Amino acid sequence: MLELDDLTRRFGETTALDGLTFSVPDGGLFGFVGRNGAGKTTAMRIVLGVLAADGGSVRWRGEEVDRAARARFGYMPEERGLYPKMKVAEQVDYFARLHGVSSPVTGELLERLGIAERAGDHVESLSLGNQQRVQLAVALSHDPELLVLDEPFSGLDPLGVDVLAEVLRERARAGVAVLFSSHQLELVERLCDGVAIIEAGRLIAEGSVRDLRAQASQGRWEVEVEGEDMEVVALAEGQDSQGLLDDARGRGHIRRFAPHEPTLAELFRGKLEAA
Repeated sequence: MLELDDLTRRFGETTALDGLTFSVPDGGLFGFVGRNGAGKTTAMRIVLGVLAADGGSVRWRGEEVDRAARARFGYMPEERGLYPKMKVAEQVDYFARLHGVSSPVTGELLERLGIAERAGDHVESLSLGNQQRVQLAVALSHDPELLVLDEPFSGLDPLGVDVLAEVLRERARAGVAVLFSSHQLELVERLCDGVAIIEAGRLIAEGSVRDLRAQASQGRWEVEVEGEDMEVVALAEGQDSQGLLDDARGRGHIRRFAPHEPTLAELFRGKLEAA
């Protein structure tokens, strides 16, 4: 398990992280959500040791993260971190050997990510989407125990999204902890077991996507009466769901009556408004 405990980080007068605390379990896909500038990249860079925290700690499987632990982490930055004039396979081999892997499985990785036919091409000749696949291959090249991915789906077409998503699921099923940020909330909702939502460096919500959606739905029902548009109705003070159903029956045949579970995008907007 990866644990971020009371992390703080300041850049001059700006507080980028303000007591940020959450955990990512082994074998889980965990989404890290917030608008631009919320502090996601800063937190990830502290986990990887690229930045130092001003306060708080990062633990991996109960121990303070050190250089040896970070050697077992895989990182995919949002900005391109590749050597553009190196060939694809050479690039992945190079990063694997930097992590001490004597016999990289580069061919298997490239095949799994759908870019084996580009192994001999220079990175700069690839589309942005294929460069993103190479970056993931680099992050996976040493078979890491933790994956930290900053906007990994950026620039991918729908097929590329499906390939990357399945690779991440495979890694999670093998016990790898996967933390990734994304502005594509429908993907986070579809893929993730848990999510942390931050705003201005502070945690404003954490938990399973299902539980957070259920909590946000309390007292709100989807009501559709034949001949009318479906609407989301909040229970009035002192009203129960049976009373709401009786009111709807008085308007005609009921086509739908069910608790309203907001999408992650709706939940995200609601949490930001309340923060």
